[in-house]
Amino acid sequence: MSVKVLDVNTINKIAAGEVVERPASVVKELVENAIDAKASRIEVEILNGGKSYIKVTDNGIGMSRDDASLAIRSHATSKITSINDLINVATLGFRGEALPTIASVSKFSLWTRQKGDELGTLLRLTGGRDQLIEAQGCALGTTILVEDLFFNTPARKKFLKQNSTEGNKISEYLTKLALSRPSISFKLLSGNKMILNTPGSGSLLECFESIYGREMSSSMLEIDFQDRFDQNFRISGLVSTPNIVRSYRSCQTFIVNGRVIGSRAISKAVDEAYHSLVPKGNYPMVVLVIDVEPSTVDINVHPQKAEVRFEDDSTIYRSVHRSVKQAVESGRFAGREEEPPTEIISSVLPPIVEEETPSVVDQIEEPSTVDDQMIDEQTVEEKIVEPEPLVDDQTIEEPTVDDQTVDSKEDQTVEPPIEQGQTDLMFEERMPPKKMTPIGQVALCYIVAKDDNTLYLIDQHAAHERIIFDRLSGSTDGVPAQQLLTPQPIDFDERETQMIANNLDLFRQLGFTLERGSDGRYSLIEVPVDVQSSDSEGVLREILSSLPTIDDSFGDDAQQRKVLAKNIREACLATTACRAAIKAGQELNVRHMQTLLNELAKTKYPYTCPHGRPTIIEFDSDKLATMFKRKGF
Repeated sequence: MSVKVLDVNTINKIAAGEVVERPASVVKELVENAIDAKASRIEVEILNGGKSYIKVTDNGIGMSRDDASLAIRSHATSKITSINDLINVATLGFRGEALPTIASVSKFSLWTRQKGDELGTLLRLTGGRDQLIEAQGCALGTTILVEDLFFNTPARKKFLKQNSTEGNKISEYLTKLALSRPSISFKLLSGNKMILNTPGSGSLLECFESIYGREMSSSMLEIDFQDRFDQNFRISGLVSTPNIVRSYRSCQTFIVNGRVIGSRAISKAVDEAYHSLVPKGNYPMVVLVIDVEPSTVDINVHPQKAEVRFEDDSTIYRSVHRSVKQAVESGRFAGREEEPPTEIISSVLPPIVEEETPSVVDQIEEPSTVDDQMIDEQTVEEKIVEPEPLVDDQTIEEPTVDDQTVDSKEDQTVEPPIEQGQTDLMFEERMPPKKMTPIGQVALCYIVAKDDNTLYLIDQHAAHERIIFDRLSGSTDGVPAQQLLTPQPIDFDERETQMIANNLDLFRQLGFTLERGSDGRYSLIEVPVDVQSSDSEGVLREILSSLPTIDDSFGDDAQQRKVLAKNIREACLATTACRAAIKAGQELNVRHMQTLLNELAKTKYPYTCPHGRPTIIEFDSDKLATMFKRKGF
């Protein structure tokens, strides 16, 4: 065995495996170089998710011919000169690996010109070889074109995902980077479609609004935290009210000293600050800008500089937790000089399910409610239910409503989102219960029923949710829809827009008809008949937030796309059923309860709701005997 020193080209290809994982990695390195070059405008163009074409143009300071020829050599950088510079490094790049590794796995072209130079420099390489360098006219700044990425490393190219997945990775990264640099104008074009366009005004709120829309930005709370003992430690940014959540953590952006990073300590602190305010598995929208003394954070711990190591994680955790919690509790909305009125402040409390109008099919009416603190439960008088004529088992009539009924805690929670791949097949298909005879209600939430040998407790909301879900699922012609009087425009983020664009027909079958206007915004035209029109946007956003992220788990394989389509359908139907079902706190008379139980017994999975929660708890005679320590009958 003989030991040999690898040639430079092989070394660069090996290094590319760490620095350049996918097209988004290329964009990251090139855009960070543009920022370090003091650019105020950066434009990124991609084709086929960046696989075949990536072009990054900036108006930075540019390079001379000599600097350009050195820049494509390994470990050549203008950012640092010695190891001591790593302690206080202020630039995003500093290793000098990006350009040579990118050039080694692509067809690489670079145009650059400095201020005062009549001509710029053109540099071309193919797979890191066949270098061409010549003078050429070009604009001030630098433009880099990367074509046919991984053309000479087919194994790496084979593992790239579908175009939409790779494009979303680029969009997600640039969105976070734009939030970290609101003073820079960013543009992202995919083909002829404008994906991202920030103003570069220097305002974080304006940058956020350009990405997520005015409606979303108006619901963001402001953070401004200054450490009393360390003037160099400050936390600022934006956090959403607890009623605005997503099912994916990528909606959270953490920025430390101008660098977008990932940190378990910060993520955990944010989760704890919202603990009990948002449903499990959901995440608030967050943009945290953390400024600390550079010497207290190590950014040289990850090849892509995506993670950092703090000198004191516990201090960061406590400060983030305190600042986020204070922002949520204070209700100080970003961009508003005056104190928000009481009704606006209330929106930072846990979301409460609004009153429902009668369903077209089920005709269930929500009872009126009052503040829990204004009612002594012991003084609530029982309401006498007048006899009613017999009803058809297929229809649930409007229940008698007590005006003093208090909303139960069930109304203040949101159903947990459907997990990816969750279907009714996860639950054992059991025989439906025998004919159950209702006895009454407990806490206006649970129906007590019996048969000859068993006592039952039934969650009325979960049971009705199962009934509606099965009815909608069995609709072969699609979910019945009602047209809105006027189209309702809605601002979606890039992930939601991509999800809708790829599944317009499926959403239409499920009762949601959306049309895209010339400005790129979608408008809601039709909604399911079981959904109140005023609540339609909330239902649609809830569905989108519960869907799996368009990520590596879904490729070009047709079967995988079917899985995604199935998940979308289940999420739509489950959310629609949840919103249309009767609620806890709603009084039912005996006839209503009997009709509900009869319908539940006809469903395929009567023991679970579409979200997997139990609908029925049984106590047979043997279990009752055991509970009462009897030996049996």
